[in-house]
Amino acid sequence: MLDHMARLLLPLQALCLTLLLAPAAGQGSGPPQDLSATQIAVEAAAPERALWHGHERLDFEVAGKAARLVVPANPAPGRPWVWRARFPDFHAEPDRILLERGFHVAHVDTAGMLGSPRAMAIWDRFYDHLRTEHRLAAKPALEGVSRGGLFVYHWASLHPGRVACLYTDTAVCDIRSWPLGEGAGRGHAPTWAHLLRELDLTEAEARDYPLNPTELLEPIAAAGVPILAIVSLNDEIVPPEENTFVVAERYRGLGGDIEVMEVPEGTAASGGHHFPHPDPLHPADFMERHASALPAAADFFELRGGLDRSRARFEGTGRGRVAFLGGSITHNPGWRDQVRADIEARFPGTEFEFIAAGIPSMGSTPGAFRMARDVFSGGPVDLLFQEAAVNDSTNGRSPEEMTRGEEGIVRHARTLNPDVDVVLMHFVDPAKMRTLRSGRTPVVIERHEEVAEAYGLPSLDLAREVTERIDAGQFTWKEDFRDLHPSPFGQRLYAASMRRLLSAAWAGPVAERAPARDLPARLDPHSYDGGELIELGQAEALSGFDRVERCDPRADGVGGGVRAGFHGVPMLVGAEPGAALSLPFEGRAVGVWVAAGPDAGTLDYRVDGGPWMQRDLFTRWSGGLHLPWVHVLSAELEPGPHRLDLRIAEARNERSRGHAARIVHFVVNR
Repeated sequence: MLDHMARLLLPLQALCLTLLLAPAAGQGSGPPQDLSATQIAVEAAAPERALWHGHERLDFEVAGKAARLVVPANPAPGRPWVWRARFPDFHAEPDRILLERGFHVAHVDTAGMLGSPRAMAIWDRFYDHLRTEHRLAAKPALEGVSRGGLFVYHWASLHPGRVACLYTDTAVCDIRSWPLGEGAGRGHAPTWAHLLRELDLTEAEARDYPLNPTELLEPIAAAGVPILAIVSLNDEIVPPEENTFVVAERYRGLGGDIEVMEVPEGTAASGGHHFPHPDPLHPADFMERHASALPAAADFFELRGGLDRSRARFEGTGRGRVAFLGGSITHNPGWRDQVRADIEARFPGTEFEFIAAGIPSMGSTPGAFRMARDVFSGGPVDLLFQEAAVNDSTNGRSPEEMTRGEEGIVRHARTLNPDVDVVLMHFVDPAKMRTLRSGRTPVVIERHEEVAEAYGLPSLDLAREVTERIDAGQFTWKEDFRDLHPSPFGQRLYAASMRRLLSAAWAGPVAERAPARDLPARLDPHSYDGGELIELGQAEALSGFDRVERCDPRADGVGGGVRAGFHGVPMLVGAEPGAALSLPFEGRAVGVWVAAGPDAGTLDYRVDGGPWMQRDLFTRWSGGLHLPWVHVLSAELEPGPHRLDLRIAEARNERSRGHAARIVHFVVNR
């Protein structure tokens, strides 16, 4: 038998060597013998342009074969790509998802060549063309649909170091199964006859074909190439028990990583071979995870209690409300839009309402007081993404405030909807990077992680991920990430990490009935879990304060920038020392939300006739911005009725140009 295998391999190896050693166009002594000068000229010609699902498609020729490259609107760093072996428009949903994530999608038409050595030589030329002419990444994701399996396994075995991962769809893995039909499958006699001619084999020789995918797995496994395969269990054309299941058993035996998605039933008209794709996001996530030019070495998230309740709500009711609460990184376009698109793709039959509740400069303290207005005013929220680690630290909040604000948000959300799922995110800034590099964890992340642990919340440490990946040389802060407000590259990195978290959290079956959630004891008895905004009209005894209905803090030559929602709105404005007011309230904490600009003054305040204390409203950003800022003036009151007295002090910050106090809201913790 071994002698027979060797006899079969020798002519095939010779053919491979002849074709594979032929120099690429423009290199060496001239074109390979199977390519005419005309073909080489065509290959070098400018491609024709068309559209594929809204994306630019370049049509050209390589080695005399029609080829195409679909170009993403915003190529991902490193220019990752997907290489589709056959049927570029069938089950193309994962490709379309990856296009939106910045992947190129490539195909060369080697139809009829059935993964032969002749096809592999053309594939080599196509790979070199895309690497040199289009600067695509060194390791693509290979996709093999049906007979495309013969191509991707063969090429991966020849070049395992050039392959990021394999994704196969009802793949042919043994020519005796299809097209011969020797086993349970139907076979296809005309294709079998064509295959014999393509390979120049007798029928007896072809039955012992040494280049079946089932026989090519060792070098692929040795290179650590992961495989994802999808099959139909009633496939009568390419029965999985003769194809993918054989590959899976052998690959695992070689130490390889392979996952098989099983579809119970394909369509009757296709003999079970075709089916609506059940989950295109899964292969898209798989290929992005492995074929990204900047793959994450590890996942930087903790799932804890998971996200089963939101998934059950989305799938069970066909409706969902998802909120994004945070500062400028959440407010700006980028990761939020990408995560929104991902969620919609995961639950295509669900009608979503997405709530964009990011406001620049906002950390957990203002977030806790605006929960009812900005997040829950339209009804219960099913899934909440919360980020405050950047602003909590850069704004100089105390460790106690970091806990009180973050726990306040979570506890308030769980009070309004016990089934709400919450994801906490820790974004990066230079200070956090310095702390992490010193071997310590930033205080704000420690405090927020304590909240996540106490309430069983998934959390994502993007500060640690960015730091470790920069230190590993994958990208740079200056050239790629650029700022704590991430570049498009950084936004995509954030979104990719969040997609990995969602994929892990929503894997497997949904629990039939989730157990009831009980709120744990507060980490801090003074957390802002009852935070509310109080109307300006509740203030009394106004003296020197005027209500300005459409206040523009920049007026009268003050200048400075403003934030949306903090100009052209009602404010209580006092500009001179001695201006005063009182606020009767009921709750455990009280404060003011001000727009603090170049002329911000200082407040004297007291609660319930106690001693006067002082709070400087001028911040380190106030010189050029009327910064929205929440000052919690008294945070540890006994529950019940109280009275706050305010007056503008004679003293002021030496950098301020005035004594102004512009109160946008009062805040109370019930």
